[in-house]
Amino acid sequence: MSLGGGTFTAQNKVLSGAYINFVSASRASTMLSDRGTVAMPVALSWGNDTGVFTVTAEEFQKDSLKLFGFEYTDDEMSNLRELFAHAKEAHLFRVGTGGVKAECTYATAKYSGVCGNNLKIVITENEDSTNENPLFDVETFYNVVKVDEQKKIASMSDLKPNDFIDWKPTAELAVTAGTPLTGGVNGTVSTSDYQIFLDRIESYDFNILALVSTNEILNALFANFTKRMRDDMGIKFQCVLYRYSTANYEGVISVENSVVSDNGESGDLVYWVAGAQAGCAVNKSLSNCVYDGEYGVDTDYTQVQLEQAIKAGKFIFHKNKDNICVLDDINTFIEFTDDKNSDFSSNQIIRVLDQIGNDIADLFNTRYNGSVPNDNAGRISFWNDIVKHHQILQSIRAIEDFDPDKVTVEKGETKKSVVVTEYISPVSAMQQLYMYVIVQ
Repeated sequence: MSLGGGTFTAQNKVLSGAYINFVSASRASTMLSDRGTVAMPVALSWGNDTGVFTVTAEEFQKDSLKLFGFEYTDDEMSNLRELFAHAKEAHLFRVGTGGVKAECTYATAKYSGVCGNNLKIVITENEDSTNENPLFDVETFYNVVKVDEQKKIASMSDLKPNDFIDWKPTAELAVTAGTPLTGGVNGTVSTSDYQIFLDRIESYDFNILALVSTNEILNALFANFTKRMRDDMGIKFQCVLYRYSTANYEGVISVENSVVSDNGESGDLVYWVAGAQAGCAVNKSLSNCVYDGEYGVDTDYTQVQLEQAIKAGKFIFHKNKDNICVLDDINTFIEFTDDKNSDFSSNQIIRVLDQIGNDIADLFNTRYNGSVPNDNAGRISFWNDIVKHHQILQSIRAIEDFDPDKVTVEKGETKKSVVVTEYISPVSAMQQLYMYVIVQ
């Protein structure tokens, strides 16, 4: 990601890299990269507090307690259950500074936060213990759950760290029915935490960036970051925000509906939408997709309000019989131009274009940049790889009417540059039916 990339006006770039423009046509390895990854800052009472950490959907289900301080089924994990309903993995960052780790005579909590106060150390005499050679069994409990047990321990130096605590090597072992860890405090969340997150996440690969906030300054920060990364750096992803349709940008999705459940906050639908957008295949759409999360969703909108929401670039759910469904899989882009028409408001089309942009840039940077001569044979090789990639997209019905003869790879204005020109027709899912019924 440190290589050059993004859009171009003239062939005057300094850094090596792939510069790719997407424009609307006038109205007259070659494998596809995986989708399913979300990047998101979260406020937690337990968990990694030193930087970005990656969690897969499987790890969340199996190891939720040690990762986040709560069981998978606990109410406190509802937001992450929403996220991982469709996301495969998430790059998470715990916001908040100044947190304090709980501790006791024998140990310090692995992470800062109030959840560390749920830990307790139980030390009993081992059955093989003697006066000359005292031995102990040391157990670590998180609430009532035993999370670690180490037997026949002669001294603190014999203990191995576990997923919840670090031992104090200078302490002396003694029998205790239960010594709790105390003093754990959550960090204080400030707006600067989110800038730190963005600085650190820049080097990661992901499909969706997400933020749950009603703070206009933070929403603008994430929207502007997305625009800079997409347009200047050539790193293609979309950003999901809560009620920020003023972004007017194909890279930003604005969730309109609020949550009406007691166990959720108004903007918590962002978690589900972020996971669903990340996990949506390049040849699929979320239009009319049924919301399968656990929150109550405010769908009290008239037909006129729904139409207005679509025109305003709002991603909105509506009631469809007994289901809550996505009305239209759109982003916030509404001010169409000759270069970018209404096609760019469709997230399905943006997914196709982003797939092409990311994959071809990766192909160029890993196989060709600095390795393959910029001669006719080298350009033919690059052309072949691009064509194979696009043929895969066509085989899964993500694009249609692809003509390899309309792909050109030519020498640029300098000896080290190449210029690719191609015509792409992304496929869109059926969404509207106009039907003539002729009665005879």
